[in-house]
Amino acid sequence: MLQFIGISKRYGAQAALHVMDLTVDTGRTTVLIGPSGCGKSTLLRLVAGLVLPDTGQILFEGTALTPPSLAALRQRMGYVIQEGGLFPHLTVERNVTLMARQLRWARPRIAERLGALEELVRFPPGLLGRYPAELSGGQRQRVSLMRALMLDPGLLLLDEPLGALDPLIRYDLQQELGAIFERLGKTVLLVTHDLAEAAYFAHHLVLMREGRLVQQGRPRALLEAPADPFVTRFVKAQRRSFDGLEGNA
Repeated sequence: MLQFIGISKRYGAQAALHVMDLTVDTGRTTVLIGPSGCGKSTLLRLVAGLVLPDTGQILFEGTALTPPSLAALRQRMGYVIQEGGLFPHLTVERNVTLMARQLRWARPRIAERLGALEELVRFPPGLLGRYPAELSGGQRQRVSLMRALMLDPGLLLLDEPLGALDPLIRYDLQQELGAIFERLGKTVLLVTHDLAEAAYFAHHLVLMREGRLVQQGRPRALLEAPADPFVTRFVKAQRRSFDGLEGNA
């Protein structure tokens, strides 16, 4: 589905990504995790065409992502960011259907797809005419997910999609997102800084540090077979936060 071959990215003297290879398997959820500034969000931006690699190439379904091919290939991807990225001057309905209208889908087709997505993400009925500022954080993320799924893309890119939500809403949406991924069988590339969330979603987990891939594989491998001392420190730091919460309960 998605291959990074010898890619790298620099911003001036700063290397955001060192030369690396990575494969994202079809129909599976690959999760990128690591400290802030490790390059995980840069990988998503490269796929979405928001930035271009300095070296190497990215293959999507066997086709290289280049400026000439990007517009067509981008329609087969859905992209969700942390704050949702909704247009504040558009209603929920117009946010979700924006690309379908640009592509001149017939109105009955748009209406049918919109109804199916409302049901899929459990969006409360009667809110399609509201604006993003009139919605809760969880509702905005549901709208963002509907928009990403509108064209029925094969690949979903999610950059900290639940990071700005309070713990209870985040927990509920984790459960629902997991069920949606399972039901749709999409290829998912997800970024998070939370190890528990990563382990919940991931078929394949990729830990990054300072623009490099440190370890990848099944989530339990980080705990049971850490590749180097950084992996152990990263896992312990996150587990300590959970232990502290339990001690205060």
